Amino acid sequence: MTVTKVIPNRLSKEKSPYLLQHKNNPVDWYPWGDEAFETAKAQNKPIFLSIGYS
Repeated sequence: MTVTKVIPNRLSKEKSPYLLQHKNNPVDWYPWGDEAFETAKAQNKPIFLSIGYS
């Protein structure tokens, strides 16, 4: 049997129930804020914005 360890992403520190349900996704999500914009600018990457679904 293979055991996979789940490492929570940045969303695990949020208060929103919607964001918290995605804390174990294998995506390097950033919550909306300066850190997301600064990282995207420094890495010359676009922002992928998810407006939510549930």
